[in-house]
Amino acid sequence: MKNITKFFRVTSICTGLLLAGCTNLDETVYDKVVAEKTILSASDLSSIMAPSFAQLRDVYWGWNGLFDVYEESSDLIVTPFRNGIGWGDLYITMHKHTWGTTLEHAEGLWYQCYTGVNYVNKAIYQIENLKGIDKPEIYINELRALRAIYYYLLYDNFRNVPIDTIFEHPEGFLPTQNTNQEVYAFIEKELKESIPSLKDDNSVATYGRVTKWAAKMTLAKLYLNSEVYIGTPKWTEALSEVNDIINSNKFSLNPNYLDAFAIANEANPEEIFSIPFDNKHPGGKGASYYPYKTLYGLSQSTFNLEGSPWGGSGGIPQFIDTYEPGDSRLKDSWLGGPQYTKAGAPIMDNGKQFEYINYMSEVDGTEYNEGYRMVKYEIGEKNISNTSNDVPFYRYADALMIKAECLLRTGKADEAAALVSQVRARAFKTNPTKATVTGAKLAGGSAYKYGEYSYGKITKLEGGADIKYGGMLDELAWEFVGEHHRKQDLIRFGVYTTKSWFSHKPNGAFRALFPIPQSQMNANKNLKQNPGYN
Repeated sequence: MKNITKFFRVTSICTGLLLAGCTNLDETVYDKVVAEKTILSASDLSSIMAPSFAQLRDVYWGWNGLFDVYEESSDLIVTPFRNGIGWGDLYITMHKHTWGTTLEHAEGLWYQCYTGVNYVNKAIYQIENLKGIDKPEIYINELRALRAIYYYLLYDNFRNVPIDTIFEHPEGFLPTQNTNQEVYAFIEKELKESIPSLKDDNSVATYGRVTKWAAKMTLAKLYLNSEVYIGTPKWTEALSEVNDIINSNKFSLNPNYLDAFAIANEANPEEIFSIPFDNKHPGGKGASYYPYKTLYGLSQSTFNLEGSPWGGSGGIPQFIDTYEPGDSRLKDSWLGGPQYTKAGAPIMDNGKQFEYINYMSEVDGTEYNEGYRMVKYEIGEKNISNTSNDVPFYRYADALMIKAECLLRTGKADEAAALVSQVRARAFKTNPTKATVTGAKLAGGSAYKYGEYSYGKITKLEGGADIKYGGMLDELAWEFVGEHHRKQDLIRFGVYTTKSWFSHKPNGAFRALFPIPQSQMNANKNLKQNPGYN
């Protein structure tokens, strides 16, 4: 057993590890191996495991995190240049799919996920060497399942990635790249072998932890996209995993759509796996820069924010136009129209009331009021570039929609429609009959008017009527916009590299995968670049 010294502290991990509740905690995080001083014991188990979970915060809301990866390269959200001022070419290339091997989003995702993998490998190594711990396999298997989630994200975006399950390596070690099939099989095996010893309750004590149900959701996602991943559809397997979740009766839909995105959202029945956040670390590790990323500076007075927002991301008008009349998710997710202060006074801008409009000119130059702004996560007062909203990484609505899609794709459209209607019901409370959708509608084309868009007009209309199961694709967008879904969904429905939207045009089927980051290629001669990026 090696000795270690304290390296840094992480506050308010809120993982519930070995604890009976989810509260603000001061966890001692051990991270630098040395030859003397502190010796770990079973009482340090929580501190050993905590960094592996805390890393998910940087994966999700760290700079260029999952929100950007799955939304900014899609047909829902864009960060254009505004009044000639922008965030650099990064977000423009994400929108246009013109990135090269130095894409910062790919670099960030690779680094953050592999940091999580390394934390897990270290924690497993330490637990294996602990004295006096009862049933260490329980904790090790939970960490294996968490590591599988990190690899699932890497696999979804890069495919052929190195699998590393060892903490200690010889000097000069360079990992070798695994094949597509090997990574798929590894994720599947790790989850299946871990599930029998994972917790199966949904309680305060398991909040933020990888339970049996979180592992099954990851398996369901793997199987849902199996035809894309390995060329073999596995709808039946995906259906089986979510059926276990649904039939457990441990989860249910929140009565209100926004309950899952509230500041105090940890005590609701819909969240299957959550990433806990707090606002104790403005701009630091684990910080979330939402809502500063989306709002314009004048919205500071609407929400009594501590600082001025940056005015970046907005909803692509072609998508906003797809919402059905009466769907409350439009207002729940997006801020549009004339704007007011917290006290209700009109916000004035150069002598007229400021408003967000459902219009954009071009990605290379828009005004600051162009495009609706995402407000799906509740925005608290005195927010300092950070938020306490926990991220509902997997929620029950997703399990229902996976089941619906599997039924739809296996010829049971009416059964699928009943499930989708169940999810839609809370978005049409004022007119419940509008919540009902038919199997034929789900199997039909998309309402999205695809095509190149400029100055409020679609210049080259492509439409969405030709998209198989396009109605289902629309339902996924309305329910899960801003929730790390869209890139994956567009690829699965054959749209990501075949359709145009706003200033984006198809730019090669190989764009379904990100390039292996050039920094990694330079550092490791064992890596081979993904096709199309050589």
